[in-house]
Amino acid sequence: MSDQPASRIRWLLVTWLFVLSAVAFLDRVNLSVAATHLEADYHLSDVQFGALSTFFLIGYALFQTPAGWLADKWGPRRVLAGGVIWWGVFTALTASVPTTWRYPLAALILMRFLLGIGEAVVYPSSNQFIARWIPTQERGIANGLIFAGVGVGSAVTPSLVTFIILHQGWRFSFWVCARIGFAAGLVWFLGSRDTPEQHPRVSSAELAVIRQGLTLGQKKLPAPLSSSNPADKASGNPTPALSPAVPWSLILRSREVWAMTLSYFCYGYVAWIFFAWFFTYLARVRGLNLKTSAFYATLPFIAMAISCPLGGLISDWLTKRKGRYVGRCGVAVFGIALAGIFLAFGSTASSPQVASIVLAGGAGALYLSQSSFWSVSADIGGAFSGSVSGFMNMGAQFGGAVTASLTPAIAARFGWTASFLVAASLSILGALAWLFVNPNRGLAGVTERS
Repeated sequence: MSDQPASRIRWLLVTWLFVLSAVAFLDRVNLSVAATHLEADYHLSDVQFGALSTFFLIGYALFQTPAGWLADKWGPRRVLAGGVIWWGVFTALTASVPTTWRYPLAALILMRFLLGIGEAVVYPSSNQFIARWIPTQERGIANGLIFAGVGVGSAVTPSLVTFIILHQGWRFSFWVCARIGFAAGLVWFLGSRDTPEQHPRVSSAELAVIRQGLTLGQKKLPAPLSSSNPADKASGNPTPALSPAVPWSLILRSREVWAMTLSYFCYGYVAWIFFAWFFTYLARVRGLNLKTSAFYATLPFIAMAISCPLGGLISDWLTKRKGRYVGRCGVAVFGIALAGIFLAFGSTASSPQVASIVLAGGAGALYLSQSSFWSVSADIGGAFSGSVSGFMNMGAQFGGAVTASLTPAIAARFGWTASFLVAASLSILGALAWLFVNPNRGLAGVTERS
C-alpha cells in the first residue's frame, strides 16, 4: 500500500472553476455597468442597447449543446481554456469598435453574440469535469461552489468596473476584464487535467475515492480524445481511447432531461429579471436614488453567492441520509417554489426597502436549487454529462432571453407587479417539473438504488 498522503486536487480545481465562473459574469455584467457611457458614445437608445444583451443570450443559448458535445469529446481542460480565450478576445473587441463606423450597433451586436458563444462552454465543461472528478456524494457542494461564482462575479463587477471607468474610461475597463480572463484561463490550462488519472499530483488515495463514487455504478468513464502532440505524450499522461458517440436518441427520449430543461427555462426566466432589470426596477419603479439602488441591487447577488454552496451542502447531506430523491429533487422543489413565494410577496410590499430585501430573498431561494440541476445532469449523463447539461442549460438561457423582452412589455401594459407575479408562477411550474425527475435513472433507463 502506498504511503503517499491523500491529496485534494479535485477541490483546488473546483475552486478555480469558481474563479472562472466569476470571471464569466464579470464579462457579462460589465456591459450594464458601462451602459450610460456606451450609449452616449454610440448614440444608442435603451431599446438598441437592450439588443446587445438579447443577442448575447441567443448566442449563449444556441451554443450550449455544441459546447457540451465539445466538452464530452475533447475534455474540459482544452475546451474551457479555449472558451476563456475566445470570450476574452470578444470582450476586448467590444470596446474597440470605432464610433466612426457607419453601423457600430451591428458590430457591437456581433461582438456580444460571439461573446455569448464563447461563454457557452463554461458550465457544460464544468459539468463534464464534475462527472469525471467528483464523487456523486460530493457533487452538490462542488456545483454550489462553482455557481457561487455567479453571485460573487455579479456583486464585485459594479464596484470594480465603476472604479476603472472613473479613472481610465469604460473601454479600458473591458480590456482589463479581458486580461483577467486570459490569466484565469492560462492557470486553468496549466493546472488542470481532463481526468484524475492524468494529473500528476492526484494521490492514489484520492483517486480511489473518486473512482468509488462515480456516476450510477460506472467505475471509469471513457476519457476524451487526446492530443497527438508528442510533447503531450512525453508528459507521462496516458493516451485515452476514442470517446463514444453521444447517444442523442437516448438524451432526447429522456423524461428527466426534458423535465429539467423545462424547469431550468423557468429558472432562467426568473434569474435574468435580477441580472437585467432589478437595478432599473429599484431606481425607476421604487424611486430609490442611484447610491441606494446600487446598494440594494447587490443584495440578490450576495444571496446567490451564499445560497449556492449552502444548497449544495444541504443537498449532499440529505442525499447521503435520505437518497437522491430527497437530496436532489426535494431541494430543487423547495428552493424554486420558495422563490416564487418571495417574488409574489416582495413585489406587492409597499416599502421599497422591504421589497428589495424580500425579492433578494427570492434570488437566494432560487439559487438553493442550482446544484441540483447540475448534480443530477452529471449523474444521469455520465460520460455524456457535457451534452446533457448543455441541452438543459440551453433552456435556462432561452428563458433569460424571453425575460429580456417580455418583462418590460408586461410591466408597460400591466405594471411591474404583474411582471414579478408571472415570474412567481413560472417558479411554481419549474418546481413541479422536478416531480417527473428520477435522479437514479441513467439515459438508458437503468435505475440505480440511491
